[in-house]
Amino acid sequence: MSATVLDEILARTRQDLERRKRDLPIGELEGRDSAPSKGFRDALTGPDMAVIAEFKRRSPSAGQLREGADVGEIAASYERGGAAAMSVLTEGPHFEGSLEDLRQARAACALPLLRKDFIIDAYQLHEARAAGADAVLLIVAALSAPELVALRENARWLDLDVLVEVHTAEELSRVLDTGIAGLGESGAMAIGVPGCPEFACWTASIDKVRMVLMLRVSRCLLVSNVCSLATIERFSPRLRC
Repeated sequence: MSATVLDEILARTRQDLERRKRDLPIGELEGRDSAPSKGFRDALTGPDMAVIAEFKRRSPSAGQLREGADVGEIAASYERGGAAAMSVLTEGPHFEGSLEDLRQARAACALPLLRKDFIIDAYQLHEARAAGADAVLLIVAALSAPELVALRENARWLDLDVLVEVHTAEELSRVLDTGIAGLGESGAMAIGVPGCPEFACWTASIDKVRMVLMLRVSRCLLVSNVCSLATIERFSPRLRC
């Protein structure tokens, strides 16, 4: 996914967000906030390897991934298989996800759930909590430093953990410079390095993972699209997949 495609997704997200705000004002949405958080971050910080299993219907690069996929059935199978947490992609126009997928996953399993979307507004945090999420993804490439800080604080207020996605050393430095990562503190954010083909121009190579580790983020590093046991063994026990 190029920066131009990201811009297109963010523009569509803003458009759809205005419609949702009109259809369901935030005052009504706040009353739907879900049960207490299940502790997404805590599920990843044990001594052993922790896997975040993802549900995604399609991707712009690969197209349809699994036609007719039943999110509840898959969520239950992830839990049986020993996943530490589950990520549910809820962006609709480009990934065919929805908040309904998140609600069905919540009903089907007891795993901590991450809402994976293009979060740009506090309204989306309330949507996430109401649908049963325990954490949200914040993409640094999509947010200014003040927006990142504000969303992190709003998430904390809603008892949502935060996974921050970075693609470059510069983005990582921006996160650390805000002071909100809170490394070593209670409620600290997890730092994620994506390795998926959606971000082809930013794809996280093994060397990039190594670079992030060198930049003192060693306590809760996550890497997406891990496809081999060899990769896991290379970074265990510092890797969360």
